Amino acid sequence: MGYDLLLEIIETIGPIALFLVLCLGLIGLPIPNEAVVLTAGALSEAEVMDSPIAFAMVTLGICSAMTFNYSLGRFTSSRLGKWFSKKQQFGKFIKKSDYLIDKYGLYAIPISVFFPFVRHATPYVMGMNNMRFSKFSLIAFSAATLWTSIYFTLGHFVGDRIPEFIVLISQYEALFFTLGAIMLSILLIRGIRRYKLKHSDGNQSK
Repeated sequence: MGYDLLLEIIETIGPIALFLVLCLGLIGLPIPNEAVVLTAGALSEAEVMDSPIAFAMVTLGICSAMTFNYSLGRFTSSRLGKWFSKKQQFGKFIKKSDYLIDKYGLYAIPISVFFPFVRHATPYVMGMNNMRFSKFSLIAFSAATLWTSIYFTLGHFVGDRIPEFIVLISQYEALFFTLGAIMLSILLIRGIRRYKLKHSDGNQSK
């Protein structure tokens, strides 16, 4: 149902639907974030959408949703925050976020992006803890971009089997988190190696 609704919205208003749906998901649209990003990748592969535009829309959508929740925790009254968290049934996810923050500190942000709803509850808790926005945005936006890249790329291979893939993700959430963490480690190692190689070549040329 959610996937069909997403396709209808995209057909009606185009790529900006990807951005809007990720934002409006906060108020109850029955469309998982994963489905939106996978769909963006699948439509890019099918050349229905321009790939850079689709990727930009989903990345901005996730980042804006995380920023909204951070701002809600940081700048609104406790009464409004409690009302919103109760309305969105955030309670159990806030508890998970508190656990991740207590155990991993700042690393709770990149970890949480791999878990539905927790990725939005964690920014809310970080805001309540008065984390500086500059620090939050650097970590959260980097993690969101990486998460988006993973699912956007998967969308190129999943194609029209997205609903089945979403069910698989929900059943094996821990496995997909582990795979995501492995991919993150590989990307970080490659980045560090390239950085060292680049600077090593620069020093030798001098």
